[in-house]
Amino acid sequence: MPIEITMPSLSPTMEEGTIASWLVSEGEQVSPGDILAEIETDKATMEFEATDAGTVAKILVPAGTENVAVSTLIAIIAEDGEDASGIALPGQNKPEKQAEIVSFPDAPEPNPDIASKAVQSNSRVFASPLAKRIAAEGGLDLSGVSGTGPKGRIVRLDVENALKQPKQAPPRKEPATSETAQFSDLYPEGSYDVVELDSMRRTIARRLTEAKQTVPHFYLRADVELDALLALRSQLNAAASKVEETPSFKISVNDLVIKALALALAEVPDANVTWADGNVLRHRAVDVAVAVAIDGGLITPIIRDAQGKSISAISSEMKDLAERARARKLTPEEFQGGTTSVSNLGMFGVDSFDAVINPPQGTILAVGAGTRRPVVRGEQVEVATVMTVSLSVDHRMVDGAVGAELLTAFKRYVEAPLTILS
Repeated sequence: MPIEITMPSLSPTMEEGTIASWLVSEGEQVSPGDILAEIETDKATMEFEATDAGTVAKILVPAGTENVAVSTLIAIIAEDGEDASGIALPGQNKPEKQAEIVSFPDAPEPNPDIASKAVQSNSRVFASPLAKRIAAEGGLDLSGVSGTGPKGRIVRLDVENALKQPKQAPPRKEPATSETAQFSDLYPEGSYDVVELDSMRRTIARRLTEAKQTVPHFYLRADVELDALLALRSQLNAAASKVEETPSFKISVNDLVIKALALALAEVPDANVTWADGNVLRHRAVDVAVAVAIDGGLITPIIRDAQGKSISAISSEMKDLAERARARKLTPEEFQGGTTSVSNLGMFGVDSFDAVINPPQGTILAVGAGTRRPVVRGEQVEVATVMTVSLSVDHRMVDGAVGAELLTAFKRYVEAPLTILS
């Protein structure tokens, strides 16, 4: 019996993906564990493995197809001993569906009596990937196209028929009102370029909007002296250079910040929490997610059990995670979860900022640049390297006193950095 291969759900939040490439071809034998395809999600490119043995009978969705919904049929595998050439496509007696999946040209003309407006699903037009691609190539806005497919879905013929229609002049814009105006109406046509959001940017926009709307943030700030930590960092890197001509790692300030935050959370476990459907999960291990900028957005790979790892281990692991994050090669387990986050913009010269909490985590630490500032010691004014940090806290889980205790512990570890090594 043929094995249907559908678009997998590679993460809990995945709704659709892009087939970046097929690593098998029709007629090829596959075994469990063989890589069938590379799937791009909003965060990473992941390999999709076969779970059964057989022969690839049909590849239904070509490489490069975007916005393929989870559970969409993308390929068929014939079981061992089954004639792959005789495999029939699902719904073979339905030309309309065949035209959609494998682009057969003999689909029936749409019946205008049953045409209906394309329904919306999560603010997206309900159309097939092929229809979307043809529309994009022809510069056609699908929002005004009627669909004749199942449940009003827009199919290839709908788009082709719409492209044949003479183009009409765009309707004159009515004066904007406070209730009906689109923001684009505020700017003259031709004075801007429209940048469409990719799946990563849409996901970031949705999650951050939800975070600010549903998480009651409050913020705690502290100035932390860095001179002792910078001196320790120099000593550790110098020692590593003496052992290895080309050290496998180079400790950064961010590595030390990760360890200091992890130790502080281990010391204040009431802040090492996440939100779970009206309950609070207090975690035994401290898993620190670290914001990494990548093309089109950011991702937060996680240092697991950071409180128990050495600085060199954190440094090596962080370097590997960051490199694979930028190449979109992380697995979901490497960037989902975490009990806290660190966002460091100090390397970009930002003095201070407030970060948005990454649900379901209870805290995120925003790290600014270390700058030379005057500090008062007793009756003397001296100059020290100081960085400003801001702790964003979810008030549903962590009260002000607990947040202050956490930030005080973090400051103590950074300003007495030998305690980080113990």
